[in-house]
Amino acid sequence: MTNDDINTQFRSLPSVEQLLQELVLGGLAGAYSHAAVVSLARQQLNDTRDSIREGKDSPSLQQLAADIMARAEEEWSPWPRPLVNATGVVIHTNLGRAPLSKPAMAAVNAAAGSYSDLEFDVREGSRGSRQAHISRLIAEVTGAETGLVVNNNASAIMLGLSAVAGPGGPREVIVSRGEGVEIGGGFRIPDVLRQSGATLVEVGTTNRTYTRDYASAINENTAAILKVHPSNFRVIGFTHEAELDELVTLGRERGVPVLNDLGSGCLLDTTRYGLAPEPTVQQSVNAGVELSFFSGDKLIGGPQAGIIAGNTEWVDRLGRHPLARAVRIDKMGLAALSATLTSFLKEKAHEEIPVWHMISMSMDTITETAEGWLKEIDSPAVSLREGQSTVGGGSLPGETLTTTLLAVIPPDSADAFARRLRSGPTPVIARIEDEVVVLDPRTVSDGQSDIVVEAVKLALKA
Repeated sequence: MTNDDINTQFRSLPSVEQLLQELVLGGLAGAYSHAAVVSLARQQLNDTRDSIREGKDSPSLQQLAADIMARAEEEWSPWPRPLVNATGVVIHTNLGRAPLSKPAMAAVNAAAGSYSDLEFDVREGSRGSRQAHISRLIAEVTGAETGLVVNNNASAIMLGLSAVAGPGGPREVIVSRGEGVEIGGGFRIPDVLRQSGATLVEVGTTNRTYTRDYASAINENTAAILKVHPSNFRVIGFTHEAELDELVTLGRERGVPVLNDLGSGCLLDTTRYGLAPEPTVQQSVNAGVELSFFSGDKLIGGPQAGIIAGNTEWVDRLGRHPLARAVRIDKMGLAALSATLTSFLKEKAHEEIPVWHMISMSMDTITETAEGWLKEIDSPAVSLREGQSTVGGGSLPGETLTTTLLAVIPPDSADAFARRLRSGPTPVIARIEDEVVVLDPRTVSDGQSDIVVEAVKLALKA
């Protein structure tokens, strides 16, 4: 296309005012502010000019208006939007991690739609603390003296290290060389230590670290011993790590606090579900650790939060640190976490918390759901097969749960079929194994089976 042709195409494009008249007919200009719609129209015109420069023809006025309507639908619709997780990954980091329980959602709705006693003592009629209620719940669930909640576990660790080992006091924190890990998003323990003002002291080797290694590194500049859960990887073979109670004994003998980053955090015995043992918060507290850190939105099954359980002296020190306000949790998160922890107190985690309901789901229940899908879809392209679900979210790496999968051999390619599953009003997210699209009932919430069936039917027809 010559420059003259391009200029001719440019001149054929409608003005913003012409587009606005079309958008009025579509209802867009009346539904949003004039400035917002004008801005969107200009963006679309600029993108269209770029397309023309690449050799494409200019669209009609009606097509441009339709493109703007579609763009508005994509950019201005409520977000994040719900979808169906049929991947079999229970705690899916990219899909919002743990779905909230019904009690937690009700608590969020109540807190969000009304004034509340977030920082007000109703009995005394005076200012209160947003941590008072949740700290008691943490203590009751974990056995710790008290607790503190911030906006995520990375913040909790940063706050803990800043308060315990920041500027103005002993700054060295001892960490096993095998625990200086990086988890999702490039979050590295050594970087967090440096950012907090602490100095990292590595001991032992990647695969073997003994209590004596920690003991040899302690000096007058030692602020803390930090034990870190390896999260989403596992070292196997010729390995050794210092036991938590050994480190606590050492710390008390030498006057050094022990901090324990549990990562996902866990309040239940995972071996009951055929999984490897996951260190629990209660074990950390019972060992005598001064501060235990863990997430709220993984194996706890609640909202994004960083939970700190420990003894009163150290938790209070964290609460007084200036960083505590910068990383504090909001009222909706507190409401959801409070309801989630209450489910553990009532011993109803398996019934009420979706993550634990999925982990504990029986094979009979899963197979019955998969057979129902197979019968309703009624296609030779679809069959059942045994497969594996995973916990996900950096929890229990390498551990799987046996499941029954709906397997689809697509008429074209697996990628194209999976894309069609994602294109419906409620996207259905599946996984691909050897060019076969598989959907796992374990992670499909109650009431979403009809969505899965219709999505598969439409994707096969297309």
